[in-house]
Amino acid sequence: MSSEPEGASQTVENAGCTPSFAGVTGHPDLPGGPCVPCGPGVPLSRTGPRSTTDPDSLRAPLRTFLRTSDGVPLDALHQPYAAPAPPYEGTGGPYAHGGGGGTVPPGDHAPGDGSDDRSRFRSGDGSGRGSGRPDTAVVLAHGFTGSVDRPAVRRAAGVFGRYAAVVTFSFRGHGRSGGRSTVGDREVLDLAAAVGWARELGHARVVTVGFSMGGSVALRHAALHRDDPATRTDAVVAVSAPARWYYRGTAPMRRLHWVVTRPAGRLVGRWGLRTRIQPYDWDPVPLPPVRAVPLIAPVPLLVVHGDRDPYFPLDHPRSLAAAGPAELWVEPGMGHAENAADEGLLTRIAEWACRTERGCQGDGP
Repeated sequence: MSSEPEGASQTVENAGCTPSFAGVTGHPDLPGGPCVPCGPGVPLSRTGPRSTTDPDSLRAPLRTFLRTSDGVPLDALHQPYAAPAPPYEGTGGPYAHGGGGGTVPPGDHAPGDGSDDRSRFRSGDGSGRGSGRPDTAVVLAHGFTGSVDRPAVRRAAGVFGRYAAVVTFSFRGHGRSGGRSTVGDREVLDLAAAVGWARELGHARVVTVGFSMGGSVALRHAALHRDDPATRTDAVVAVSAPARWYYRGTAPMRRLHWVVTRPAGRLVGRWGLRTRIQPYDWDPVPLPPVRAVPLIAPVPLLVVHGDRDPYFPLDHPRSLAAAGPAELWVEPGMGHAENAADEGLLTRIAEWACRTERGCQGDGP
């Protein structure tokens, strides 16, 4: 790959790898090698993380490495909003196909008419199409041990992409991002970098949706960045988020604490879970999510939690919802975070985001 001045931008067609971390220095945890694998057919960008991107880049997926305010490189992907195809117009009526040899009832689509899942998506106006605006972006914050390329993250991005552009990224210490995980502390800077990137790409509205650790980060980010026009959020959703730190009341959380706090656990995290974890304690202890909630208003807040979450019992979401203006959804039968969020729930969250005063403001109910 050709060399370029620092801060320059280069978009390349994906030939089975992404550009390396060229120009991003000073981080011993960066993966080595000239290329790293990624999905086929995705146009990629190697840019300065906070540089302004040409508006034409919004027409195709864009992958880049952002740099946080404390210098950590983050693997990030922007997917533009693609409006659903209009109803098929052909011989024999507005839903005819095959040269007029029949009709397709509303809500279905003629074969070969270019429709996709977005076209079949049912919005509140009964059109069968998702509603959204290209000036809105949803930024997804994954859970601990997740990454931008995990199937559950990509599935969620696909659902939200029916309503708005979507930014996904890997937190520090996860996936191809640099640095080491601080398990929800300095990850606020990661989310701020992703929100800032969305705004630099031209999105006037940004909604943050976080899962588990990402949910706690989304809450603290909304509180701590509420007065920064470049990195603030316009609505926030916390799914399966903890209300307080150091919770060990369930077996999965006791195992997680072993992974985070013990040298052997961190080895398991690095090689088994592909997550690099810092080896020292928080100092100072960050603002707990439940204390962040009162600082979020008037930004709309939605708290979502499953009644079968094996990590955090229902007192966590109830504490969050009681701490400030918030809407609470307790989902029957749901487990934990993005892996347990089915398409129906993700769709309802997208519709909620579009109903909020500062959300997508589309045609949804």
